[in-house]
Amino acid sequence: MTINVAVAILQRKKEDGQTEFLLASRPQGKGWAGWWEFPGGKIEAGETPEHALTREIREELGIKPTSTQQWITRRFDCPATHDSPAKTVNLHFYFVNAWQGEIMPRENQQLSWQSAENATVSPILPANVPIMKALALPPIYAISNLAEVGEQAFFEALKKQLTRGLKLIQVREKHLTKAQFMAFSRQVIALAKPYDAKVLINEDIALARELGAHGVHLPSQALLILKTKPANLMVAASTHNARELTHAQALDLDFVVLSPIKSTLSHPEVEPLGWQKFAEMLENITLPVYALGGMVLNDLPIALTYGARGIAFQRGIGASLIL
Repeated sequence: MTINVAVAILQRKKEDGQTEFLLASRPQGKGWAGWWEFPGGKIEAGETPEHALTREIREELGIKPTSTQQWITRRFDCPATHDSPAKTVNLHFYFVNAWQGEIMPRENQQLSWQSAENATVSPILPANVPIMKALALPPIYAISNLAEVGEQAFFEALKKQLTRGLKLIQVREKHLTKAQFMAFSRQVIALAKPYDAKVLINEDIALARELGAHGVHLPSQALLILKTKPANLMVAASTHNARELTHAQALDLDFVVLSPIKSTLSHPEVEPLGWQKFAEMLENITLPVYALGGMVLNDLPIALTYGARGIAFQRGIGASLIL
């Protein structure tokens, strides 16, 4: 038995700039009563997911979505219980960015705005756990470009982007000596700290620990020889094919970038994946994936539609990135 469900990820910004997401508890009388989930419901025969989303949110919360963004579809196999047969549920997730009306619990359910990184309600439905993990990451992943713009322009641009909401940065500067790279990284980490932005160091796990960075970003070659995920670090990796994606998922990395989506000046000889191939490669991948390669900010909506958590910029800190 297979059913399709439209799921709404309602999001709002707090005064401090942090994003919260609305969770609802399943009411008594329904399966998994008391568990927390994103609002939504079954897609009826003849309905599109978008129509079902609007209807379910009106019925459950008394609001009308006015700005939505298609995101991912995830399959969840529900085992049989004493009152329900085994079934496969296809969950069609949509971001809901704006709505008309005041949110009200119209089915006697509990509602709670939660931080994806530090949710305080439990238990959360198993199908929603990897979604919360993905939502704990921002939609933009910026990669440093010191060699391109120079130190003064770089730090001026970085501060501007941090004030505009940049939350995830990779320091990758192959042209620097180790001493220069350490000094540069320390400056990035210090500048990012007041904004609660996370900084990852390219490739060097030991150096990431020494500098007090949040994590490390591994090139694909280092990913493939990695046996276990380093403890107490956020760990990301670059991927280009199914083998690398599968290995990253088996290690339970925090996220990966998949590239190249488009042709790039830095690697003109590499055939781009394109969006359709990108989506096909993510079909059995549940860890968060950023699209990389020729990205501009206007690519974010399409990246979300094809299943990405967001986009990564190889020249991510500069005038081209306006959040």
